[in-house]
Amino acid sequence: MPEFVFEGHTFQSPVELALHAIGGKWKMPILWRLNQRDWRYNELHRDLKRVSHKMLTQQLRELEEAGLLTRTVHPVVPPHVDYAITDLGRTALPAIETLRAWGASYRAAREP
Repeated sequence: MPEFVFEGHTFQSPVELALHAIGGKWKMPILWRLNQRDWRYNELHRDLKRVSHKMLTQQLRELEEAGLLTRTVHPVVPPHVDYAITDLGRTALPAIETLRAWGASYRAAREP
């Protein structure tokens, strides 16, 4: 497949584009949680125990920019922000489930 440009980035294949959108350590776990319900920032941070505030904020912004989640700010004091998965974000869930199942079988095959 010839390389292509999407939203200002050059990709070699659709797989590379998919990994750009949902790859990395935190994006798939975030989307997985948002499929269950809407989450507040601090709830996500507590549930994703090893993620730093800076990394969580960056990953949430990237997922929002990609159209995979929405961020709703409620005008109250203290600020209340909800994150929710979009319909486009839900389309990534079968791929995440497949990777999750593969990870479990890989772990089982490699453990002594």
